[in-house]
Amino acid sequence: MVADDEAGVRESLAIMLREEGFTVTEAANGREALDAMARSDFDLVIADLRMGDIGGMEVLRRAREVAPQTLIMLITAYASIETAVEALRQGAQDYIMKPLVFEDVLRKVRHLLEVKQLAWTVQTLRREVERQYDFQNLVGRSAAMREIMDLIRKVAPTKSTVLITGESGVGKEVVARAIHAHSQERDKVFLPVNCGAIPESLLESQLFGHLRGAFTGAVVNQEGLFQRARGGTIFLDEIGDMPFSLQVKLLRAIEEKEILPLGSTTPVRVDVRIIASTNKELRTEVEQGRFREDLYYRLNVVGIHIPPLRERREDVPLLVEHLVQKHNRELNKNFKGVDNAAMKVLMALPWKGNIRELDNVIERAMILGEDDWITVADLPRAAGAEGDLIPYATDNLREAVRVYERTHIQTTLRKVNWDKRRAAERLGLSLSSLYRKLEELEIGLHEE
Repeated sequence: MVADDEAGVRESLAIMLREEGFTVTEAANGREALDAMARSDFDLVIADLRMGDIGGMEVLRRAREVAPQTLIMLITAYASIETAVEALRQGAQDYIMKPLVFEDVLRKVRHLLEVKQLAWTVQTLRREVERQYDFQNLVGRSAAMREIMDLIRKVAPTKSTVLITGESGVGKEVVARAIHAHSQERDKVFLPVNCGAIPESLLESQLFGHLRGAFTGAVVNQEGLFQRARGGTIFLDEIGDMPFSLQVKLLRAIEEKEILPLGSTTPVRVDVRIIASTNKELRTEVEQGRFREDLYYRLNVVGIHIPPLRERREDVPLLVEHLVQKHNRELNKNFKGVDNAAMKVLMALPWKGNIRELDNVIERAMILGEDDWITVADLPRAAGAEGDLIPYATDNLREAVRVYERTHIQTTLRKVNWDKRRAAERLGLSLSSLYRKLEELEIGLHEE
């Protein structure tokens, strides 16, 4: 926004900025400037210091209250050290004098907006410094994983929307981040949001932003993720849970490249890539009237399906190796890996929670384990969601019997709250025989 009561200066400056590709709002005085800020968000406000009753300092003060993310540049024909210091102290980002040299103004405008974008990018990417979302996190040698990696290489350089499907825990966000990491916008932000974990009213505000007073508690203007992305990627996790009323607004954002913040009547242009994911069958959701058909086709320009882990068991050893290395760093451990017996167990499990469940099992084993290798004894009694006994896949009959006995006795002890007498009765053993078994199988007297 350009706010100046001298029409010639205001109009000339606005024309110059528009020719450089900026969207410009003009305000002929301080009152118009304040009204415009109440209606819309601005990246930058250029305001004359003296504009009748409401001057640039008042515009600056009000901007700090209602739009703290807006940058302010003050201009004046009456410059002094005192006014410059006061303007900067109050939060102005720059201060220039009339007569204006348009080349200097344009240089300052570009610099301020670049700094603003860079600050947001650095804030978001700082959390990612230690995490490289490249193919190193897409672990697997199965045909399915090779096909997924090939799809990522092809779709990443485009701006097309991508729909990632698969059960919970298969790694949909890892795939989304890999697409972003290989895109031409890899240096821009990646913003994930879980559409099923946020109430409808808050989700709309988080995605599209709001103006001050749009609802109770909206005390300042707030940008949504679509505005903050600024050329980056928004990952809409669990898109199948998005409320039906918001689906039409998302469709508009995809088709028209513009959004309407809550409380605003003026659309805002946005530049963002959308990647969505779901563990639901969206075609069924469309047939049952819970998901818009037109939005489904807009999202599913390129579809990537990630099979469950139980359908690609050949990926388990590589995943285990990757997870051990990850948790060695995070837990400050030095495990060499998983021994053969434990690996056979991990290969045989149904993994109803997919990679997320495998990750939890490996992390727990590394916390409790004391040797260089993760063994069967370090694994939980049941990794399956239903609490089934682990199908210990070992070729050695004696070891298989020992593992089963240990697991079964521990299960029975937990059921009776480690009451040895009651456990012996249930197991059909004498109390002395149970104690011998506990010693033989290395079961503590009060394990948890």
